Amino acid sequence: MGPENEKTLERVERWFVAALTVWGACAFVAACSGAISKVPRLILGPLLLTETIIPILVYYLSGSFRAYISSIDLKHLTIFHLWRLLAGFTFVSYGIRHLLPETFVHTAGFGDILEGVLVPVILILPNGIRKYIVFHIIGLLDFVLALGTGITLTLANAPLIANLTTYPVILIPLIGVPVSGAVHVMAIDVALRKLRKRGSS
Repeated sequence: MGPENEKTLERVERWFVAALTVWGACAFVAACSGAISKVPRLILGPLLLTETIIPILVYYLSGSFRAYISSIDLKHLTIFHLWRLLAGFTFVSYGIRHLLPETFVHTAGFGDILEGVLVPVILILPNGIRKYIVFHIIGLLDFVLALGTGITLTLANAPLIANLTTYPVILIPLIGVPVSGAVHVMAIDVALRKLRKRGSS
């Protein structure tokens, strides 16, 4: 990689970190102030989906951002998902205290725990790109299932689902879920591109 490309990646990285910081700060203020809990619950599902789609669109539309993500080792894009253990155990603890619907805890909570546990398993497996594709596809399916369950329970006005909009647990769907979903999509694309490049060489 030439010096010019390195400078470009460094510039993209600065913008990426800045955008992520602003996003996180806005989400934190909206969560701890209680503002997010006043948003109509029917809007929250589409809001989370939008938060996921925006970085994915940037990835596919911006060659420099795509190059930056591609420069990150697939191993590190996978290790990032260890945070899902924290999310999963948080959901389960809320469920034990009867603060979240049992259905949501079973799908989102245990799904996150499974994904987090899979991280070291994937890293232990022999080197290869396909194992990362499998991991991120499983993670993406879990993302769709958890988001779909949350939206369904919200539409059904299920008891306790409103607790998901309270601080601090709201930070998980407000920040962690969209970032994780976007990273899964990007990682799958990066892995497939690398496979195609190997196949053509």
